[in-house]
This record gives sequence, C-alpha cells and structure tokens, in this order.
Amino acid sequence: MASPQIRNGAPPQTPRQEPQGFVYLPLIAGWLVPGAGHFLLRKWGRGALLSCSILAMFVLGIAMQGKLYANAHGILDLLRLVGDLGNGLLYVVSRALGLGADQVQVTTADYGSVFIVVAGLLNVIAAVDAHNLRTGRKH
Repeated sequence: MASPQIRNGAPPQTPRQEPQGFVYLPLIAGWLVPGAGHFLLRKWGRGALLSCSILAMFVLGIAMQGKLYANAHGILDLLRLVGDLGNGLLYVVSRALGLGADQVQVTTADYGSVFIVVAGLLNVIAAVDAHNLRTGRKH
C-alpha cells in the first residue's frame, strides 16, 4: 500500500466538499433569532453564549430606557437604525409592543441606546459566523 507523497513537509490536501442544501439558512435564522444559526449547526455552547449575551444587552438597553430608532434624520441616526435592525425579531417585537423610548429623557438612556445598537451589531457578526461555519470557511 503506497502512502500519499508529502511535498515540502505538508500533508496531502483532501478535496473540499461543497455544502449541500440552503447555505444561507444559518445566516437568516441567526439574524432573526440570536444564536439560532449556531443552534442549527449543533454548536450548542457557542449558540447559547451568543444568545444569552445578545439578549442580555438588548434587555438591559430597554431597561435603561434606550431609544429604538425607527427613522433616520442624519447619518448617525441611520447608522444607529442599522445597528438596531441587526437585532432581527427582537427589534420588530419591541417596536410592536411600544418598548424603547422615542425621546431620550434620562442620562442612562444614552447608554441603553448604545447597548441596543451593540447587541444588533454582535447579532449580525454572529449570523455571519454561523454562515461561515456552514460554508466551511471556518471550523
């Protein structure tokens, strides 16, 4: 039995298999529900950590009377709106329930608004991470 030749000290590379099925499902699910993309890929620990972190930041932001942006009057408001939309269904449900201040009225509300935006940005990064795991770009 002949062993594969090793060139330049590197082991032989195996052919890369293309992923089967809808590869964007973890991306979309992870954006809509924090951690869902990782749960679909059976990455339970990573999914639970991301889900708890994003949910905790979002809930803390709402509890601090943070603002949920619904429209943009300037470039910074547009960026905050994009960050808020990164929360997926958390944003939609919170807007439907009337949560999130329309006007910042207390000092802690500025911090709360930042918590909400950062939760959305982390959720987008987590969804992209789940997509990269699904496509094989990351292990």
